[in-house]
Amino acid sequence: MGLRDLKSLTFYILFFFTFSEICAAQNGITVSIYTVTSKTITARWTRYAGASSYKLTATPINSPSGRTVFAQFGGNTVMGSISPLSPNTVYTLRVEAMDNSITVLTSAVAEGTTAPDVPHILGANSKQSHSITVEFTSMPGATAYVLRAENEAEGLFSEIEVPESPGTISNLQPFTMYTLSVMSVNSGGRSQPSLSVEETTVLEAPQLSAFSPSNDTIMVTWEPVEHAVLYTLCIIMEGSEQRIKLNTTNTTMDFTVLQAGTVYSIKANAWDPSGTPGDDITLSQITRPPSPGPVTIFPSGGRSVGMEVNWRSVQGADEYLAVSSSGQNCTTSSASTFCVISPLECGQIHSITVVAENTAGPSSPSDPENFLTFPCPPESSWVEESVPGNCSLRWPEVNWVDYYTAFVKRDDGVEIWCNTTTTKCNFYCNCGYTYFMTVFSYNQAGSSPPGPMLNYTTIPCCPEDVAVSLVSTETLEIGWTLVRGAEVYQTRAAANSDTVLCNDTSPVCVLSDLTCNSNYSVVVTPCSELRGCNHTCRPHTGETAPCSPEILSVSQINATSVNISWSSTNRGANYVVKLTGSRDMESCQSRGTSCKILNLPCGTVYEVTAIATTSAGNSLPSYAVPLETAPCCPGNVTVRQMTQASSHVTWSPATGAEYYVTSLSSPRGDAKCHTLQNQCVMGCITCGTNYTVSMEAISRTGHKSECTYHGFSSSACCPSNVRLYRMTNNTIRVHWRASGNLGNFSVDLRGAQSNYTCTPPMGATSCDVSDVVCGDVYSVVVAPVSRNGTKIEFCPRRMYSVSCAGSSVGMVIYRGRRSVD
Repeated sequence: MGLRDLKSLTFYILFFFTFSEICAAQNGITVSIYTVTSKTITARWTRYAGASSYKLTATPINSPSGRTVFAQFGGNTVMGSISPLSPNTVYTLRVEAMDNSITVLTSAVAEGTTAPDVPHILGANSKQSHSITVEFTSMPGATAYVLRAENEAEGLFSEIEVPESPGTISNLQPFTMYTLSVMSVNSGGRSQPSLSVEETTVLEAPQLSAFSPSNDTIMVTWEPVEHAVLYTLCIIMEGSEQRIKLNTTNTTMDFTVLQAGTVYSIKANAWDPSGTPGDDITLSQITRPPSPGPVTIFPSGGRSVGMEVNWRSVQGADEYLAVSSSGQNCTTSSASTFCVISPLECGQIHSITVVAENTAGPSSPSDPENFLTFPCPPESSWVEESVPGNCSLRWPEVNWVDYYTAFVKRDDGVEIWCNTTTTKCNFYCNCGYTYFMTVFSYNQAGSSPPGPMLNYTTIPCCPEDVAVSLVSTETLEIGWTLVRGAEVYQTRAAANSDTVLCNDTSPVCVLSDLTCNSNYSVVVTPCSELRGCNHTCRPHTGETAPCSPEILSVSQINATSVNISWSSTNRGANYVVKLTGSRDMESCQSRGTSCKILNLPCGTVYEVTAIATTSAGNSLPSYAVPLETAPCCPGNVTVRQMTQASSHVTWSPATGAEYYVTSLSSPRGDAKCHTLQNQCVMGCITCGTNYTVSMEAISRTGHKSECTYHGFSSSACCPSNVRLYRMTNNTIRVHWRASGNLGNFSVDLRGAQSNYTCTPPMGATSCDVSDVVCGDVYSVVVAPVSRNGTKIEFCPRRMYSVSCAGSSVGMVIYRGRRSVD
């Protein structure tokens, strides 16, 4: 068996392996069919304990001519083949397990069919680059056949199952040698491969690309086919039996002298070095169409807005394209033989050609045909008015024109028509009107569209009822009645070197920011955009209000009077000065540059302004200058002594005062307090002293009023060196030292159990308190008493401890001093 047959058997065993397990267990052994060929069946069985050998017997079923075949195997074998058998035959296989004495220990039976007989290849050929057709003998009992193609050198392998002969195996490589074999197949399996033959696939077809460069030529190109030594091309016209066949070793081919607009079929194949033709390929290509026949052109639309191009149809055209020398074009399908080019422009000669097109490309253009369009209107027009009222409408000359018609319409509806072969039209044009004009051109093709519309306005008239009025200090309002022909009015006001302009479409103009206290010459000039302005109108006069004065100073003559001075350059003006406060207003007037205002109230803030007055009106007020009178003196001033060395001063608010300086003055010393409030606490007060009370009321801007009030006397001084002495009969003497002049005093002893008061005579410096309860701590206060009987409350308290000596007062011990309870 050769390498190829061994590979075939191995492949057959791996891929057509079947388990036709038919037998049942008999005494513990089973058998199954492992694989078959045409003359061999391989069986597999299970091992049986005690068996020293196995006997495999194959007996044909329903085959009188068949014979029984057996084979013997050792006790360690569980698979074996039996042959030679008859192809396509059903066999009963029996496996018997035997001991050393050849006694059958057990057996099992299975049924299997051999494959059909091996076919024989009668021939093989390749007509396509990817397949080979194989013809072989038919085998009895075969239900199908397997074709196999191999190329060991390139590692190629392919199989296909076919029902009968001949069979074709596909998916092969072009121009490649294959080893071919065939196997028959039935329900049992495959036969062994047949004797092989070798066959080479043909060349693949060239990949054609065709185009038609002209209407009688087709050019064919292709990429070279590997291993090809020759190419054959055959061309045949669609619907014809006539063909042209050419051989070439190149990769291009030109077919000439063909019919225009005709479809041709082109077939090609390559030849290998052995002279075997390869695959063929066929494609269709149409030649370009012939040029369309004679072209005729007619106007289309109401006034030659387009042109209809006509031609004769040609063979093979899919669509037609009509092209003008202006670049315009129109297209249509092969079902129509005309199209319309639009819109047309005036004053042109068009040269028209028609081209037929199909998938191969365009034909040659037809012979050109010329077409003349309607004339153009004049590109521009203008009016010349050398003498007011005599106008001439003019325009440039236009080509292809026989005559012109000028149309002139005045804005009140009057119309003028003028036909001429020249380039002007004269007409009478009155002042203050607007004229609308256009020009038409004519030739044999018809009328042009209207030319550009020209608007012309004659010079407007001057307004006569001009009124000039002063609406504010430096603003004049000028009004008048509308005049015919004026689109805008230019108002000019001039005084000395000052000139102000105002342009407006309304019959009113406001001129502002003029020079004050000036006479202006006012001229209203009507204008139109196209005609210009009428500069012959007469002037009118208007006067502005006086200039605002400038306050130079506001000086106080005294606390209630001021003098105001100002500067101004007005001619013949009277001046009014106003002082405006929150509660009142004062004024003065003068034709000079100063005036006085008397008796102004204190603590008042004013704004000082001045205005000038003339026959034209009042000026704007001057810039305001602040004026502040001195603040008023505070009222309700009271002084209350708080301690021996401090006092509390209060007062009512003063009009115009922002803060205050309060003074207490005496030969023994002064005290001052600066405050924003309506009260002040002042220290360093000397007891028993007469003070002068004065205040300064000061405004926030520094204006000051000095105010003097009634005197203030501080209280008598508290005594010093207060001592307690024990006397007889439960009496305690209180002794002190008076400061300054002697006066009245009051003595108070206050204890936990009893309180005592002693009032000594005037000028005394001691006082005895009797029946004092001992064993208590007393607070002792000695205070002066004023003339009105008021006792000073801020003298210090002294603490004394009074002990008992039996039932009488014992020792008196000083415990200290405290100023408050």
